[in-house]
Amino acid sequence: AAGLRARWQPGEASAQRSLRHFVDKSLADYPQRRDRCDLAGTSALSPHLHFGEIGPRQIWHALRSRAAGDSRIGAGAEAFLRQIGWREFSIHLLHHWPDLATRPFQPAYAQFPWRRAPAALRRWQRGHTGYPLVDAGMRELWTTGWMHNRVRMITASFLVKHLLIHWREGEAWFWDTLVDADLANNAASWQWVAGCGADAAPYFRIFNPVLQGQKFDPQGDYVRRWLPELARLPARYLHAPWQADPATLKSAGVGLGKDYPLPIVEHRAARERALAAVRSISGTRGSPRAR
Repeated sequence: AAGLRARWQPGEASAQRSLRHFVDKSLADYPQRRDRCDLAGTSALSPHLHFGEIGPRQIWHALRSRAAGDSRIGAGAEAFLRQIGWREFSIHLLHHWPDLATRPFQPAYAQFPWRRAPAALRRWQRGHTGYPLVDAGMRELWTTGWMHNRVRMITASFLVKHLLIHWREGEAWFWDTLVDADLANNAASWQWVAGCGADAAPYFRIFNPVLQGQKFDPQGDYVRRWLPELARLPARYLHAPWQADPATLKSAGVGLGKDYPLPIVEHRAARERALAAVRSISGTRGSPRAR
C-alpha cells in the first residue's frame, strides 16, 4: 500500500487540483500525448471519478469553459471528452446488461477455447512475461494501483490473445489492484479487448508488444522506470532484449533468463494460435486478421 499512498491523495480538493493541472498543463497536447506512456499526458482523474470526488458534468463544463475561443485547447477538450463519453457508455452497457462482468456480450464467445494456465497468469500478474512494456505496465499497476491507458490495452491484449487466458482472470486482477477499478468500465473494457464486447471490431486486433513499445515509449523511459534491471540497455534493444548481442547484454548487466526472463511466448506463434482460436468458434463477424 505504500506505493498507493505515495501516488494518490483522495478527496474532492485533490480531484479539483488534478483537473486544473490537467487543463493548464496537458489539455492542449492531449491528442498527441495521450498514448505516450513515457509522458505525463493523461488526466489521472479516473480514481476521483470512480469514488465520486468529481463528476463527469463538472469536467465537461470545466473543459468547455476553458476551450471557448481557443481552437488548440478545443481540440484537446473534444478528444478528452470522448473518453468521458466512453466511460458513460460502459455504465449504459452495464445497466442494460447486468451480467457484463461474467458473461460475454457476444454469445458465440461462450464457446471460446480459453486456456487454464496458472503459472502463465502469475507471471503476467507480477510482470515477468519477458516483454518489457507488458511487464513495466504490470509492475506500475502493482506499485501504484494505476496503469497508463495505452498500456492497459496492451497488457490486457497480451493476456487474452498471446496467452489465451480468460478475460475474466484479467478483469479480476484489475479489480483487485486498480485504484480506479469500476465495475462497468472494467468489464466493458476487458470484453472490448477480448473481442467479445459491444464493439466487435477488436476481435482480430493482436497488439505486438515490441512495436507498441517502440511507438509509445520510443526512448524506453517508461520501461526503464519500472524495470530497473534493463535500465542500461540501449533504446534499440530495450523493448526486445533477446535481440541484443551477448556483448551488449553483458555491458548492460543483463543476463536473460536470470536477471530478466526470456519471452513467455513467441509473438508470431501466439498470434497464429489466437487467430485459430477465433476461427474455431461460430458466430464471429468478418475474417480474422492481425495488426
